[in-house]
Amino acid sequence: MNRQLALGITPRVEASLENFTPGDNAETLAHLSACARGHGEPFIYLWGGNGTGKSHLLQAACQLAGGEGRNSVFIPLEQAALFTPEILEGLDSLALVCIDDLHRIGGQRPWEEALFHLFNRLRASGCPLIVSARHAPSTLPVTLPDLGSRLGWGLTLRLRELNDEQKTRALIDGAARRGLTMSAEAAGYILRHCPREMGALQHLLDALDRASLEAQRRLTIPFIKSCLEHPD
Repeated sequence: MNRQLALGITPRVEASLENFTPGDNAETLAHLSACARGHGEPFIYLWGGNGTGKSHLLQAACQLAGGEGRNSVFIPLEQAALFTPEILEGLDSLALVCIDDLHRIGGQRPWEEALFHLFNRLRASGCPLIVSARHAPSTLPVTLPDLGSRLGWGLTLRLRELNDEQKTRALIDGAARRGLTMSAEAAGYILRHCPREMGALQHLLDALDRASLEAQRRLTIPFIKSCLEHPD
């Protein structure tokens, strides 16, 4: 059975490295791509602020691995309350393990011990591991010293937030992937009037896509303004 289906966790189909606007993160994307394909670093620690795209990239890595017939698993620790640490057992036979939001289990000894043992098993089996967190390894709030030292063993990559020009490009490209045309002026209007985290902007694009289809309207500034003033 596919491990993703067994766990009930499936990466978003639309998550890919190709539809992520790299900005200043091109080297990071190259490392993630190589790891997902099985010829990169055996352990990558990806960190960055909220909304920078860490979850997207880990899911994209799993999608890339799966597309090449490599069985993988994506574990979002944002949902750790729904799991037990035993979810980390039996993963060393996979071709890629991605664990998102590592900071969520900091200070929880059962989770920290389970992660420590998983790290050792994956290292022994040769299965690549990618983890993400909001903090660098040295400032992650873990209480198990051995786990803290293990987290510093791999390649640490910081995910940089996009600047305004890059976010404008991301909005225009995101609209195009949905079959919509967005001008730079319309994208600029969104950036001035909406939350600027890329996750929130992607959700807004989804809402505009639905509204545009329903109203048969183009993404003009007046239409976008109307959607923002009267959300569903």
